[in-house]
Amino acid sequence: MKQHKESSGGSTAPGRLVGSGRVLAVLRELARHPGGVGLDELARVIGSPKPTVHRALGALRRAGLADQDERSRYVLGDEFLRMAFAHHEARPDHVRVRPVLEALAHRFGETAHYAVLDGREVVYRAKVDPPAGAVRLTSTIGGRNPAHTTAVGKLLLARRLTSPKDLERWIGECPPARRTPRSLCTTAGLFRELAATRERDYAVDDQENEDGVTCLAVPVYLTSPTTPSGAASVSALAYRTPLSSLVAALDEIRELLGPLGEPHS
Repeated sequence: MKQHKESSGGSTAPGRLVGSGRVLAVLRELARHPGGVGLDELARVIGSPKPTVHRALGALRRAGLADQDERSRYVLGDEFLRMAFAHHEARPDHVRVRPVLEALAHRFGETAHYAVLDGREVVYRAKVDPPAGAVRLTSTIGGRNPAHTTAVGKLLLARRLTSPKDLERWIGECPPARRTPRSLCTTAGLFRELAATRERDYAVDDQENEDGVTCLAVPVYLTSPTTPSGAASVSALAYRTPLSSLVAALDEIRELLGPLGEPHS
């Protein structure tokens, strides 16, 4: 990649990382390597000279946000992890929604999530795995998935994309990715699904994001009495809990959500 001269400011032109922008780029790249990453690879991926990346790492290490392991590979620092976990545990949405997710996971013996919409993706803000001994999904808190292939994503998109033109603008020049043979990737197919989702006020994922995994999602009202802040879902292994079983239990799922699942004036 093309290298650029140093600057004391932040990012300027797209693709050009200088000053604090480069430090943040290094921090983000470290988060992608829980097993550690070497200086050469960091410099290559970020597109900056090794001395420059090394200086950024030095600043992060002094702040406790980066460290080196026994192999001299760079990892996120303990202070970064402490702040991230403390912040997550104290977030109002996490505190309020976790008991509901625990109840859902216990009732169905499957994984329960709370997720929010971020552009074309969903971000998982909270997750509760089923009791010990059950098969668990690989999703993680802070992880992302395409909105159009997930029940939580389709539920939230349905509130925003209410016309074919809305959907076309959202898709833009980047066609939706196909995650499995069942993924809805055409404008017409996806619009029909979003319309059906609005009508019934719940969304489903019938192995559209991951083979063998089904999901049902319902809205959650944490920050607004009328607009969902996100969606809660039960994600299940299809052979063990088919989608039809989740749909049949919709009333029970809503009952477990209680006031968090009800719009109010």
